[in-house]
Amino acid sequence: MNYFVTAIGTDSGKTLVSSILVEALKADYWKPVQAGKPLDTETVKELVSNEITRFHPETHIFKLPASPHAAAKFEHLAIQLDDFVLPETTNDIVIEGAGGVLVPINQEHYVIDIARELSSPVILVVNLYLGCINHTLLTVDYLKRNKIPVLGIVFNGDPDFESESIIEEKSGYKVLLRLPKLSLINKEIIKYWADELMLNWYE
Repeated sequence: MNYFVTAIGTDSGKTLVSSILVEALKADYWKPVQAGKPLDTETVKELVSNEITRFHPETHIFKLPASPHAAAKFEHLAIQLDDFVLPETTNDIVIEGAGGVLVPINQEHYVIDIARELSSPVILVVNLYLGCINHTLLTVDYLKRNKIPVLGIVFNGDPDFESESIIEEKSGYKVLLRLPKLSLINKEIIKYWADELMLNWYE
């Protein structure tokens, strides 16, 4: 099984959530497009403690921390959707997207099209801030209208009952994890939240 981690925007906590998923499922990790540093693959490597996970090389790495289509153009390159081929493995793969659902990878395609191309259901990271309801429900509307399968939501940030409850109700998606704002992130913290995730995974 492959899982595509995307979000309602950039800096939503996708790499943190991907680390938790990788540790929980002992899955492999793959970041198809990396724009700018630090490399998310290196971050996940530092946070995962199981010995089963393999880290697959990025398809594209760009220097400019920008939308993939702009980062590629800066280097006089172009991203094609068929560039993305699942790494060979017998293990599950956690695939981390870049930015939010509708971040462009070229003039025609968005990040979410990678998930569709790879037939990978989505895990949606929702970071909690003023305005997240609107951004989340717009994202949910796009996913539903385009019949993109979603396994569930991970809330990330200081708890906000009103925001979380209306998003849960209107989306109809399962909440996989409620992740508070973490002041410390290390292997032990990731392992703790991986165990918490697994409590909800098979419900």
